[in-house]
Amino acid sequence: MATSNDIRKGLCIEYSNDIFKVIEFLHVKPGKGPAFVRTKLKSVTNGKVIDNTFSAGHKIEEVKVITRKYQYLYKDDNGFHFMNNDDFSQIYINKDMIENAQFMKAGEEVTIILREADESPLSAELPQTVYLEITEADPGVKGNTATNAMKNAVVETGARVLVPLFIEAGDKIKINTEDGSYLERVK
Repeated sequence: MATSNDIRKGLCIEYSNDIFKVIEFLHVKPGKGPAFVRTKLKSVTNGKVIDNTFSAGHKIEEVKVITRKYQYLYKDDNGFHFMNNDDFSQIYINKDMIENAQFMKAGEEVTIILREADESPLSAELPQTVYLEITEADPGVKGNTATNAMKNAVVETGARVLVPLFIEAGDKIKINTEDGSYLERVK
């Protein structure tokens, strides 16, 4: 059993019948009153982010987790199938447990978070960036483009992204998987 003083970025805790990962934290010691820890917690089961404040010395239930690299194989109606690169065992993850799954392509390496006690999957994290090919892009409209003009495009996984006007079908681009934003064209 840990206390609020042990809170650090990346720590997984059990809170209100769910498992959360600490994204941000700040120890606050006001001039008047007791100290507290302000946190931003992300649910590893559904991806929901909540803000929470723990008083100093508050007992928290720490959850031991293991992270492993898995290769994405394929998708079916309910979720995704992955293969462990070390022992070639396969694991299935429900589609609700993965954020921005529309940017995963077959063969991509994904980090899967497993509960240490029973090795049940809690969530999967995509790499920070991925390289995908544009399969179709809207025609660019030239003219009054004083600001960054963007157009719609579809990548090889079927996801829609906004790209600059000079991007055409067949180009490879780098995408931020957190927000789905275009970063750069890859040669």
